[in-house]
Amino acid sequence: MTASRQPISRRGQVIGTVIALVALAALGWLAWDLTHPAATTATTPGGASAATRPGGSRGGPPATTVGVATAEIANIPVVLEALGTVTPAATVTVRPQVSGVLNAVMFREGQLVTKGQLLATIDPRQFEMALMQASGQRLRDEAQLENARLTLNRFRTLLQQDSIARQDVDTQAALVKQLEATVMTDTANEGTARINLGYTRITSPINGRVGLRVVDVGNLVGSSDANGIAVIAQLNPIDVEFAVPQDMVPDVQSQANAGARLLVTAFDRTRTTELAKGVFSTLDNQVDTQTGTVRAKARFTNGDQKLFPSQFVNVRLLLRMIENAVVVPVTALRHGSSGDFVYVLNAADSTVSQRPVTRGQATVDKVAIASGLKAGEQVITEGADRLKDGSRVTLAGAEPPAAAGKGGPQRERGTKGKAPAGS
Repeated sequence: MTASRQPISRRGQVIGTVIALVALAALGWLAWDLTHPAATTATTPGGASAATRPGGSRGGPPATTVGVATAEIANIPVVLEALGTVTPAATVTVRPQVSGVLNAVMFREGQLVTKGQLLATIDPRQFEMALMQASGQRLRDEAQLENARLTLNRFRTLLQQDSIARQDVDTQAALVKQLEATVMTDTANEGTARINLGYTRITSPINGRVGLRVVDVGNLVGSSDANGIAVIAQLNPIDVEFAVPQDMVPDVQSQANAGARLLVTAFDRTRTTELAKGVFSTLDNQVDTQTGTVRAKARFTNGDQKLFPSQFVNVRLLLRMIENAVVVPVTALRHGSSGDFVYVLNAADSTVSQRPVTRGQATVDKVAIASGLKAGEQVITEGADRLKDGSRVTLAGAEPPAAAGKGGPQRERGTKGKAPAGS
């Protein structure tokens, strides 16, 4: 019984070994089939077989589908974009210069006023009385001065007749000078009273828009009031303040010193709606050490009142225009360890060449190529992540090479034997 089981046991081992080897071979073939693209087999007239992959390369990687664009000549604007704040050209808090009871308010909230327009009045009666008192004092002292001058003339006549002492004449002359000084003081006091009376009429010092009213009729107002009568902001023209990076300050300064009229455009916070156009005005005299920027100011006419004080806007400053530059889409420019480069399409054999270039000024969707590329050359814009120098490509939307022939599968001399079919 034991001797009869020995051959069966050895046969089972052999069969198990064969099955294991077959399973390993099948797993190896399956792994190869999954990691290699499918190939099509064509038979040459001489009976030789060739494995041709999609894209037309013999035994090489498949062609990559890419998008291309043509380098063209265009003008590239050099612009500076920043976040700005609208500030009035002038802001005035109108305060009364004399104290008194507010009699009337002549403006409406939000009204546009002009320089010199009457805004409010203060009870003028006490100031009228003060003016009358000052005028009376001046008239009285002027009469005394006139009398003193007449007396001095008589004394001088008597002195010529040697009928009066010289000391009396000198004393009278000093009295005349004293009264002249008194009259001068009275004239100044009268002028001050007249000015105070004029201050009871509160007028607008600038053109602009009046804010909300902060005081009503009947209140006692004075020059020490913090809020005043009203706040007026000049809206036409109006300024926009923004920050310029310190690296671009020399460029902006050189353009301004050359007398260039730098155009500035203000957009809303979405950067889609243009609010106003203006011109660059000036730069600040120092760099902000915390932000590394310099404050700048642009002026807008703001005739349609689209810019409002303290409004946040997006500013676009046009510094200059680069003319006749070679430009490509920004997606065509690549960055590598050795610098910037682009993939240039070789139309003759549908391959690409990696070419180093020098980047120039860029816009939102275009970038200028300072050197390394000519106008008319085609560059890869899509699918460049899978490329390298010499890679074969096909254009998006083009017919695959394998399907281009109408007489059946593509024939090509090459490797003998049939490649494994793809899964």
